[in-house]
Amino acid sequence: MGAGHAGLAASRFLSERSVDHLVIERGEVANSWRRERWDSFRLLTPNWQSRLPGLAYEGPDPDGYLTAKEVTRFVERFAALSRAPVRTGTTVTSVRPAGDGYRVTTSRGEIGCRTLVIASGACNLPVVPPFGEAVPPSVEQLTPYDYRSPDRLPDGGVLVVGASATGVQLAAELRRSGRPVILSVGEHVRMPRTYRGRDVLWWMHASGVWDQRYDEIDDLTRARRLPSPQLVGTPERATLDLNALTSMGVELVGRWAAVRDGHALFSGGLRNVFSLADLKLERLLDTFDAWARTRDTGPGADPGLGPPERLAPTRVPESARLRLDLRSGEIRTIVWATGFRPDYGWLDVPVVDEKGRLRHDGGVVDGPGLYALGLPVLRRRRSTFIHGIEADAREVIGHLAGYLAVRG
Repeated sequence: MGAGHAGLAASRFLSERSVDHLVIERGEVANSWRRERWDSFRLLTPNWQSRLPGLAYEGPDPDGYLTAKEVTRFVERFAALSRAPVRTGTTVTSVRPAGDGYRVTTSRGEIGCRTLVIASGACNLPVVPPFGEAVPPSVEQLTPYDYRSPDRLPDGGVLVVGASATGVQLAAELRRSGRPVILSVGEHVRMPRTYRGRDVLWWMHASGVWDQRYDEIDDLTRARRLPSPQLVGTPERATLDLNALTSMGVELVGRWAAVRDGHALFSGGLRNVFSLADLKLERLLDTFDAWARTRDTGPGADPGLGPPERLAPTRVPESARLRLDLRSGEIRTIVWATGFRPDYGWLDVPVVDEKGRLRHDGGVVDGPGLYALGLPVLRRRRSTFIHGIEADAREVIGHLAGYLAVRG
């Protein structure tokens, strides 16, 4: 299920093992990249990390960042090269056990299968807090799926809720358009775009941080819920953190906690939130430096690495406001950059927990013959990124093939 990079990678390894299969997709190949990205969107990962089984970026800008259209073409090319048996325009409405497999009901009829790989992604539905219903109707509310560009919003100020990658990128874009912007900040992961002369994601790869396996992580549930790092892919490879936004004129407030009598109420404690993010950043950079010290001499030494660096602490506003009158006209639009969740409403199999998360062990779902790909920290910390799918898909499909062999 799903003809994005994860589903197509699964198809590639199923074909290598001569397992008869079908890839079904509700829209088109790479549908989310076509339909669910804003106009200026770019990947967080540099182009040299854009690779799938048997296909890698070969363009002139390895340190650049692909646009959504370029990602779409890349995934389409992979589908063509791997000759994936894709059936597009096929929406799944139900999956239920049937005999020694499953019966999949779709908008184009029913399909019987021995095994099922759920590769529909972790970002099917944007998350909006319940108190969003109490926002006055005079304020327009959008999610990143609805947002395209600043010129499509009503005139006036914008409140962006959420300070992960999406939130900081949209706050910056809206502020550059000349609008007043307020950013509501909760837990976040701070990262520089480059460190010691290399892209920070080069360090994540080279130091082995991204290769850490799911069964080596102490608090796996928390790791799978961490927000995406504050990064943006731009030609100048700029760092986009809260200090950069403050310098642009973005106003920072605390986590949005409630709506009362038309007022947005924000939590205090920004200093503690910032300190925690800064501390985690320091620890990450220490990890990079420790790895670099093992590479300072010998045949593997890298002369291109600069000296250790440290970022200035996140600046705390002198008096962050704790409430905002949503009826005053100061804010005309709210953009909810508060994350996403998968949609398993069609899955009539008891494998989803009380919080709507799929129960699985490294992609082996808690149901016979059910598998998953493309979820956060599925088998490694890099699982959700394009370049992270190859190892995950190879291992998950290997388990699937073993399951089929045992079943005869």
